[in-house]
Amino acid sequence: MESEKEKVISEAEELPRTIVRRVVKEKLCNDGDDMSVHKDALLAFSESARIFIHYLSATANDICKESKRQTINADDVLAALQEIEFSHFLGPLKASLHEFRQKNAGKKAGAAKEKEEKKKRKLEELSHDSGGGERVENEDNQDGTGHA
Repeated sequence: MESEKEKVISEAEELPRTIVRRVVKEKLCNDGDDMSVHKDALLAFSESARIFIHYLSATANDICKESKRQTINADDVLAALQEIEFSHFLGPLKASLHEFRQKNAGKKAGAAKEKEEKKKRKLEELSHDSGGGERVENEDNQDGTGHA
């Protein structure tokens, strides 16, 4: 019988069923056929994916440690896929990573531009506020003595 601790760990690591169901159905229902998947089969897919993720992440972690780094990066995952003999996934994964990086680069550039524009507007407001206040003083102080 499983202890409560083992059950909690298992639930915490469990992949969301709706996502697993969607992935399985998308892959199996290519021709528009409405395929149903039994609950036990979904559990088997979910557990298989979880185990694969653990195995892949452990291998990527070993590769990362061999490089004397503490953060796993995408190249570590790609190398791990090759090491565990899933190199046929490399092409599609590299394409997905490239697309993701392009989208992120666009978002980062847009965010940086927006941040720069905000900073510029704030500086303009500050210089306008302080510059406007000085002009009023100077206009009141036309004789240059500091008295109105």
